[in-house]
Amino acid sequence: MRIVFVHGACVRDGDWWWHRTAALLAERGVLSTAPALPSCGETGLAVGPGGPGLPEDVAAVRSVLTASDEPTVVVAHSYGGVVTAQAAAGVPAVAHLLLISSYLPEVGQGLADFGDDAPAPFLDVDPDAGTLAVRPELLVETFLADCDPDVQQQGVDHLARQSLQVVGQTVTAAAWHDVPSTYLVCAGDRGTSAARQRRYAERAGTVVEVDAGHHPFLSRPEVVRDLVLGL
Repeated sequence: MRIVFVHGACVRDGDWWWHRTAALLAERGVLSTAPALPSCGETGLAVGPGGPGLPEDVAAVRSVLTASDEPTVVVAHSYGGVVTAQAAAGVPAVAHLLLISSYLPEVGQGLADFGDDAPAPFLDVDPDAGTLAVRPELLVETFLADCDPDVQQQGVDHLARQSLQVVGQTVTAAAWHDVPSTYLVCAGDRGTSAARQRRYAERAGTVVEVDAGHHPFLSRPEVVRDLVLGL
């Protein structure tokens, strides 16, 4: 079994965001990878109008998923669930989807279908530059409140501005219809409320809940490890 981690919006360096869980899995002989998402500027392409968006993110993840026949669990976080919905569709190696505080879009849906009319207060949206980002001063209290101080300090250095067009772009496939799926509700999440997550989770095959914030793979990595190994 191999694990492919797909990170959320407005961050870079997936290896860092997943490193605590990845290390625990590696101790059990399970290797993982975290594809770079072009819309977050991870591949060197300039983000913004005309820059990479959801289609490029889908292509980047799909290229990793189709590169091996080894049974694969895709672990998607937040916006990563939108990417995964299309990227994992029709890939024989994908055996299970684990969605963490995530979105399960139907065909024709995207991020805009899961948000409010106004941007969330923790987001910095720059229409002129065509980008959005998490406000650094709100990162810890919104997303990393239950994480260790070292993670909180390092988190700001792993934020990224992302192409704004990803909000309005939609998926052309919904892998969760055909691939077994598990949804991990994060009850202490201050970014996406537990009530919203529970509504999103109704589309998944199995639902698990943990007392953790938005990034349980950093704050409760042993929980995520055990959940992955149990799939």
